[in-house]
Amino acid sequence: MELHNLKPAKGATKSEKRIARGQGSGRGGTSTRGHKGAKSRSGYSKKRNFEGGQMPLQMRLPKRGFNSPNRKEYKAVNLTRLEEISKKYGVDTIDADMLYNNGITKKNEKVKILGGGELSAKLTVHAHAASESAKTAIEAAGGSLTIV
Repeated sequence: MELHNLKPAKGATKSEKRIARGQGSGRGGTSTRGHKGAKSRSGYSKKRNFEGGQMPLQMRLPKRGFNSPNRKEYKAVNLTRLEEISKKYGVDTIDADMLYNNGITKKNEKVKILGGGELSAKLTVHAHAASESAKTAIEAAGGSLTIV
């Protein structure tokens, strides 16, 4: 061991310079913030889409259309899908919980039965909505449809 190899024990010294602790610290004065401007002030936080004073993109683009806050979204399930589900799982009653438990819909999705395809099985269906063609097809097959 030589004098030039000596160094403090690990954890004995702090590696980061403390800012704003006077001129002698080497990081006093402006405390690494530069002179004037928004970034030098306390409480500064950059806005999410700030582009350096340039007009932000979302303000430059044209606004079109209307999005209704009361829109109801449904997961569409066709008659052919109902037929497949009844055969695969061996059930004659299909409702939102059954569809969720078997991974067909998500937890809070509303289900709408659509009239695509053919239905031969006699099913009892509980759904949030249904088309007229689906309702007539289910009843023609001897089943029943309940809107919940």
